[in-house]
Amino acid sequence: MVVDQEYWTMYFDGSLMKKGASIGLVFVSPLEVCMRYMVRLHFPSSNNVAEYEALINGLRIAIELGIRRLDIRGNSQLIVNQVMKESSYHNAKMATYCQEVRWLEDRFDNLELNHIPRRLNKAAGALAKAAFDRELVPMGVFASDQHKPSVHYKGPERADDGPSDLAPGADQPTAPSYLEVMELEEEPAIETDPLDDWKTLYLDYLLRDTPPMDKKEAQRLARRTKSFVLVEGELYK
Repeated sequence: MVVDQEYWTMYFDGSLMKKGASIGLVFVSPLEVCMRYMVRLHFPSSNNVAEYEALINGLRIAIELGIRRLDIRGNSQLIVNQVMKESSYHNAKMATYCQEVRWLEDRFDNLELNHIPRRLNKAAGALAKAAFDRELVPMGVFASDQHKPSVHYKGPERADDGPSDLAPGADQPTAPSYLEVMELEEEPAIETDPLDDWKTLYLDYLLRDTPPMDKKEAQRLARRTKSFVLVEGELYK
């Protein structure tokens, strides 16, 4: 049952700490009612995996709630860029996570994914960091434990799944014994090859009314172009 035809807002954040990985989610309804979730991840993880788990868990919760229009906001530029096809994947594991997000996208009428500064995502970040605290779960927060990854990935389980956009000096964890040390590098550069330029898909659709051949990809593009506008041939969000 659809609970509302207006946009809900979802804030997501994943965190890797000494005690383990966890995620925080905050949903805000059109009537400004907040719903908060925290999930403890009990499997080998990394900061990027935790961010993807937060996004996927949030999408699944939204589907269960009957939400059909969702404005998603997170402070992981890397994950947002990968999902929006503005950045390439570092390895197959990240590609598998991104594909799961794309599959869940099709369950919504309208869905937007936007990057926001960390300072505007404090509520979700605080929930993620508090998940492993020994204190009681705060009133009104739904807490749970997840013992398996959200995706089935066939490959070596290791913590290094690519560059992370974790701020230098912020929550740099000492990795548990079952994880390799996560190396923090700069984010991968956005593809510059015109054939792979993500803007080309939008421009072809808006200027030449040329959608992708794949039906699902065409539907996804039609939803996303609503967030863009053309000004003198330049694409703006």
